[in-house]
Amino acid sequence: MLYRVFPFRPGARTNAEGGALFVARHLQGLGRHDNPGQFGVLYASRDPESGVAELLARFRGQELTARDLRRADGLAYAVAELDDAPLGAVADLDDPNELAARALRPSAVATHDRDTTQSMALRLHAEGLAGFAWWSTLEASWINVSLFAERAVPLLGVGGEPNVLSVGSPLVQRVAAVLGVGLG
Repeated sequence: MLYRVFPFRPGARTNAEGGALFVARHLQGLGRHDNPGQFGVLYASRDPESGVAELLARFRGQELTARDLRRADGLAYAVAELDDAPLGAVADLDDPNELAARALRPSAVATHDRDTTQSMALRLHAEGLAGFAWWSTLEASWINVSLFAERAVPLLGVGGEPNVLSVGSPLVQRVAAVLGVGLG
């Protein structure tokens, strides 16, 4: 099972804007692994906390309000469960053997330098993979998964209705406590 935090539009088809499997390729390019000229990336995680943490990280040392959990266009952020069983295994970059097989160093996987991480993703895409798993730079026990959208999205299923995030959500409260984000 994977989890994805995304801007949710009630009633949207899963692969349309506002749906759990929508990848806004025209907005990609600044992300850790996306290369919009070559492929889109659907960012997900093995733990719902990790996806929420990626959203809340910019509020460290500040107070999060209900408004912060909505985009300027009014869409609320939600978390969806994704069934990734049809994908099979993805490359696990948390495994030293996988890193060694690809001549990758942990520092190249977890760096904030986009030239390095996007280049690494381009190499992994060239291998024909559906995606790869790597540890969160916010908390190493949280595992993120970057999926090459054109290969992976058609195979994913969405489990149930997305859960809209709120400052009262236990998930948001847990992550805020870990990151040092106040709740308003």
